[in-house]
Amino acid sequence: MVMEYIPGIPLLRPHVDLDNQGFWEAVKQHKLAFQKCKDCGLLVHRPRPMCPRCNSMEREWVPSTGKGVVYSWVNFVYANAAYPGIKVPYTVVVVEMAEGVRIISNLYDVKPEEVYVGMPVEVVFDDIADDLTLPKFRRREV
Repeated sequence: MVMEYIPGIPLLRPHVDLDNQGFWEAVKQHKLAFQKCKDCGLLVHRPRPMCPRCNSMEREWVPSTGKGVVYSWVNFVYANAAYPGIKVPYTVVVVEMAEGVRIISNLYDVKPEEVYVGMPVEVVFDDIADDLTLPKFRRREV
């Protein structure tokens, strides 16, 4: 199952700011990167201006392996409950990355009834518009 977008309905777009700009720049290049505190080494996602552990404002972007497991998910199967610009069914997942952070995204090319907690996944990049790339996940063979 591939996510299908409905023409004529605006795409949801991320708000890019100084804190998350590095994440979205990496995604444009089909790479996944997470914010890391330069002082205590904590990896965080969602990006933020200050480390939640040590309050440092010194941070950098480190590449991700792009691999993780499904931590949780929800299947949207009814059009009334889903975003109107995306055809149902589709799956939203919380992925626990190998680096320890969790990221919310969509599951790509997996039937809703096949999703399970602990399912190995890897990042893929969906160029849904000329100026918009989104990280999504697909099943990974182990």
